[in-house]
Amino acid sequence: MLEHLETRDPSAEQAAGDRSIGAILFFAGKLKADQVVQALRLQSDRGLRFGEACIELGYVTQEDIDSALSHQYHYSYLRPGETKLDQELVAAFNPFSVQVEALRHLRTQLLLHWFRTGTRAIQLGAERKMLAIVSQDKGDGRTYLAANLAVVFSQLGGRTLLIDADLRHPRLHSLFNLRNRIGLSSVLAGRANGSTVERVAGLANLSILPAGAAPPNPLELLSRPEFRDLLASESKNFDVVLIDTPAAERFSDAQAIAARAGAALVVAREDRSHIEALGRLTASIRSTHAQVVGCVLNRL
Repeated sequence: MLEHLETRDPSAEQAAGDRSIGAILFFAGKLKADQVVQALRLQSDRGLRFGEACIELGYVTQEDIDSALSHQYHYSYLRPGETKLDQELVAAFNPFSVQVEALRHLRTQLLLHWFRTGTRAIQLGAERKMLAIVSQDKGDGRTYLAANLAVVFSQLGGRTLLIDADLRHPRLHSLFNLRNRIGLSSVLAGRANGSTVERVAGLANLSILPAGAAPPNPLELLSRPEFRDLLASESKNFDVVLIDTPAAERFSDAQAIAARAGAALVVAREDRSHIEALGRLTASIRSTHAQVVGCVLNRL
């Protein structure tokens, strides 16, 4: 756990984390009392781990053990069938896959080379919490990356906010099974009463600000001082703020958003993105005085 990211787990998960694997499985209804006794006996006789003993006896599956470990170590992830979140959120449903390991590697690089929060910001002289996720074309995997990157940041323990600033073709509300009637567009138009940020059930430390109803003037809304003020306000409540954007090929929204965020991560699609177009995109972002922190090649 990195020191500059705070952990804020619900008390129920904290209590579960203080228990043994056997207690977690018991209270989850996966083991009966007599099965716990039999597993402990086999564990002692054979020198096995408790989870291995339970699996050998046929009481639980490896998936059950992984889930119990996630509670014990405060590592939030979801199991298929337990939620209505979209399966595209691989970091939430399949956190031990090669794909998600690549996302963790990206998270590490961003923590080392861009984000500065807490004590690290004090040591280096300035906070850097925000990052826009941009790409040239629709279908490059920009929203996929933004959503899953937000999940892995939240799993690290940092208070993470994911903003859907694609006011033209938003998708984040569908991935996270949220209503999209009120959101960013409502806030920027002065039509929202109270907070429109929503916590994601089952994923501690992750919150979403959906796009809201599609406005007729998205670029004008994103260029208003209200967007700058919103980002400044939310950055006080979160350790990491990631912002999804529309494709830059057709609209100037991504440049406006990157300028407000101060930095952008560019997404390219293998066998689809063109070097010349990516060069134009990075140049346009840098022209706003925002920093391009890197480029991710999406092979999916």
